Amino acid sequence: MTRVRTPRPHLYLGIGAVWVAALAWFAPRLWSLMALADSPVEAIALGFFVLFVPLAWLYGLYNVGMFVAAAVYRRRRIPKESDPAPVHDLPPVALLYTTYNDFVEASALSCLGQDYHAFHLYLLDDSTEERARERVDAFAEGHAGRVTVVRRPDREGFKAGNLNHALSGVAHEPVFALVDADEVLPPDFLSRTVPRLVGDPGCGFVQANHESNPDTRGALPLAMGIGIDIHWRWYQPLRNDYGFVMLLGHGAVVRREAWEAVGGFPPLVSEDLAFALRLREQGWRGYFAEDVVCYEDFPDSVRAFRVRHMKWTRGTTEFLHRETGRLLRARKVSWTEKMDILFPTLGLPLSLFWFLYLLDANLVLGMMFGARQDLTLEVGGAAFTLPTWGLNEGFSSLHTADFLVITLLTFSAPVLIFLADLWRQPGDLARFLSKSTVLYASLGPISFVGVASYLLSGRATFLVTGDRGTRPASRSILDGVRRFLTNPHPDLHLLQFFEVAIGLTFAVGSVVFFQPSTFGLALAFLAMPVLHHLNWDHPAARRLIHVPFTLIVAGILMGVVGAMGLQTIFFGYGFHF
Repeated sequence: MTRVRTPRPHLYLGIGAVWVAALAWFAPRLWSLMALADSPVEAIALGFFVLFVPLAWLYGLYNVGMFVAAAVYRRRRIPKESDPAPVHDLPPVALLYTTYNDFVEASALSCLGQDYHAFHLYLLDDSTEERARERVDAFAEGHAGRVTVVRRPDREGFKAGNLNHALSGVAHEPVFALVDADEVLPPDFLSRTVPRLVGDPGCGFVQANHESNPDTRGALPLAMGIGIDIHWRWYQPLRNDYGFVMLLGHGAVVRREAWEAVGGFPPLVSEDLAFALRLREQGWRGYFAEDVVCYEDFPDSVRAFRVRHMKWTRGTTEFLHRETGRLLRARKVSWTEKMDILFPTLGLPLSLFWFLYLLDANLVLGMMFGARQDLTLEVGGAAFTLPTWGLNEGFSSLHTADFLVITLLTFSAPVLIFLADLWRQPGDLARFLSKSTVLYASLGPISFVGVASYLLSGRATFLVTGDRGTRPASRSILDGVRRFLTNPHPDLHLLQFFEVAIGLTFAVGSVVFFQPSTFGLALAFLAMPVLHHLNWDHPAARRLIHVPFTLIVAGILMGVVGAMGLQTIFFGYGFHF
């Protein structure tokens, strides 16, 4: 029978050792740049660059370490886990299906299609739209005796409050399962996860694997769903042996005894991660069941994708703000598990500093320490001179082969799993990287606003990805500014205007400094508010989505070969957190 194990520290010891070695090798050259500063402002700009670059390297090495460990793990493990040993007297299970204006009948039917001997489906309906509530009620009436609709008077505590309300009031089964509104469970989901849970007294929850829904028809899910499959397949199983198994809020079975011991789900936007941390404090660990596969939908539009990202950004920042002290003080949580929580969760809040770094490295340093470098192009015997701007000779110590290697390693680290998984289908790989570049590289401004707004307001809001309602228009300019600073939503026009302004700023800077990669990034920034209002398969969108990737790759190649005697500025040293 599978039993949860204490994680081994080898992965994080290796990452730390390589990073320390990189610092010892490169830090003197980085620190020597501070001698170029002639004013406090220049010292601040250089200091931020000098401090952030090693942090980008650390995250690059983290991704490389995860990739290498996952590759080794995939070779050594048994390809398919055997079913758990039979456990007698399996308990009844409460299937808790949460919905907020996004009820999906196929998902609810998959809950009723379980081959388990005893379960009941609870529809925890927080919907505010009458049509959505009617659909929930109609489904329950059609399956009377097997389905109970649970509603509450308010949405206090977001999803956590919804779950706690049901578990405290109507759902008293000793085991419960968490199901998202768009999730499709396999028929044997309960029969294969519950025995693993109840058969191991040290297991607080079993988290199932996920793949993108094969029945999806949207252009965006069809294009990007493969990223879900690869991410789950490579990174999550590793955590059974080398890290912290996270409760991901859906597709999981949980021991009610554990829920009671920690006082329920914490009223945070990232209630799943906070709950898993509290369980670990009480001595339980989670287990990731790689061989039990549920299906989930990728957001069906760029707007929904942006809504989800804003929820994740602000929710993760809230988690770190409220839970980091608890995490660091937790005696039953090993330092390996603490690292495995902090690395991925810090990535989203650090996007604030990544965005500032892009401004610093691509624009500010060039203006402060740049010098005119005319560029001559010859086409068909005709010569053209372009007035460009490049960094002065004081930065020449960074234009070396070893700096280029660690830069490219840092830049490519997040996509190594996709390269390894799709290299046999180069066409599919190129299309996926091209489309994911415009989708993910463009998140810099919205991530910055999400983190900054939480720091200003101290609160996060649970945004529902599948909720198709639009936000009410701002009543005045001041109201729009207030919402932008404290509770931004991707529908907010001021946020979209901010993205356009940032994109235009980077576009101008990329022309002045002749940086194709930065121009590609600028186009991605500009594309986001446009794609927010267009379907992914719109003719204009189909043309636009490939341009940023092409320019970014061109800029990287230009830096590698040193074409035309140019030195790239520092886009390559950045890292998309």
